Amino acid sequence: MPAKLKPLSQQVIVITGATSGNGLATAEQAVARGASVVLAARGTDDLEQVAARLRAAGGTVAICPADMADDDAAERIAQTAIDSFGGFDTWVNNAAAATYGTLEQVPLADHRRVFEVNYFGVLKGSLVAARHLRAKGGAIINLGSVLSDRAMLLQGPYSAAKHAVQALTDELRMELEGEGAPVAVTLIKPGAIHTPYPEHARNFLDAPPRLPPVLYDPQLVAEAILFAAEHHRRQLYVGGAGFLISLGGRLAPRLTDRLLESLGRPLQIAPAEPGEPELRDNLYQSRPGGQREGNQDFHVRRHSSLLAAQQHPVAATLLAGLVAATLLTALQASRGKTRHG
Repeated sequence: MPAKLKPLSQQVIVITGATSGNGLATAEQAVARGASVVLAARGTDDLEQVAARLRAAGGTVAICPADMADDDAAERIAQTAIDSFGGFDTWVNNAAAATYGTLEQVPLADHRRVFEVNYFGVLKGSLVAARHLRAKGGAIINLGSVLSDRAMLLQGPYSAAKHAVQALTDELRMELEGEGAPVAVTLIKPGAIHTPYPEHARNFLDAPPRLPPVLYDPQLVAEAILFAAEHHRRQLYVGGAGFLISLGGRLAPRLTDRLLESLGRPLQIAPAEPGEPELRDNLYQSRPGGQREGNQDFHVRRHSSLLAAQQHPVAATLLAGLVAATLLTALQASRGKTRHG
């Protein structure tokens, strides 16, 4: 059965990890486009401040303080949506936790914590969302990463968890499709996005961390998420630079290993600590939120041609064909002039 997806202006959207980065950008865009939102995050003060700002802009917002590592978090978020709006139409599993360091440097407890949030939090959210959406339809949107395809040096636990999220999302999709449930299941795979990710990650390196360029605007991730809430896509990549790493890992895995072995560390070391000290290391405790973008001083791309092509594949194919035909015609004309010159 095809997925039943409403226009955004008629939707209630649940967003975890909603007070910073991609989650905050998604909440802002969703409200601007007429959706009602349920914001979930650990920090109550941040939730109240973000909600007040969105309501002042005309948004309809409910909040639920929740740590996605907790077993009852997803149920409480769903109940908030039911109590506030009678239910929900799209569930976005966005909350995440991260570390910088080698596998040996990161303590086992921190490996587990990354998986509790990034994998088990997504699992619990997906199961609760599926239970509520099976009959009426809707969308479950999970935040993976290009690191779902290709591990990044010094981000081993995060990469492993995002690999697991990809498998979980595929399994969930097959189960729901097999039941004939009208639910779309999408995996979003961002590249390096200009969010407070390096500030929030627990750092075991001997230098400040950063995201490897090229960096993209978190608004693009929000655009991908909200597009998936209305249009069923299996997956959506955000950012061509990250996609090239993913593609390289599939087509030339040993070469990609070598490149990351030589460039992975220097590309992830910053000249100075990013952001304010109070923002750092939110692995176990929430830190001040409210920031959509990070504090790294890099050029940020505000457009992703790859994302646009995935949103409009027919138009992209026609455009690529037109460009190819134009180039072929020009090449043939050039050869003709050379022969007759």
